[in-house]
Amino acid sequence: MASEDVEDIRRVLAICFRDGESLDALDIERILSFDMEWVSPDEAEKAVQALIRKGWLTGEENALKPAVSLDNVQSPLGWFPRPSRLLHPVHPRDNPPQQGESVEVPVAQAVQKTKPDVQHPVPQSSDPRAKLTQRLSKYIAKSSEISLEEVERRAKRKHQALQYASTWMCLALVAREQNLSMKEISDALATR
Repeated sequence: MASEDVEDIRRVLAICFRDGESLDALDIERILSFDMEWVSPDEAEKAVQALIRKGWLTGEENALKPAVSLDNVQSPLGWFPRPSRLLHPVHPRDNPPQQGESVEVPVAQAVQKTKPDVQHPVPQSSDPRAKLTQRLSKYIAKSSEISLEEVERRAKRKHQALQYASTWMCLALVAREQNLSMKEISDALATR
């Protein structure tokens, strides 16, 4: 049973950290509750704290990383974890290796290559709306009373999830989530 418990949590972490970047505790809670709908928002908060306590997640609350290797984790189609395994997780080392299995090496002990924080130039777009993204970001931040950084973070997450959506479309989705008037957004994006 411990093996299944460990594999479920590794699958959850692999899905949450599929981009390989650290996540804020609130982002993990959002993934567990709103994105994947595995648990309620209250349970998601408890699950994240339980995963931290048991040693599955390491780092500061605003920059959590998995403490175990997520190599070769596969999730079958339609798979979802048992909520009890998230709310009351086993310790990552509670799963003794079977004969012939390799021991799971925690990521914290492995030598990690860090990517330099390099700003890549944004490719020029032929879409005239692309030039309006900074102004649109500021408008959404002001109108929704959330920080510009938060608006851009949300748009970036949508862009990563949707991949083919343009930045201005992702900003429009953020505006819609904030219940802003879409008439004003579409007027701002209109090319005359």
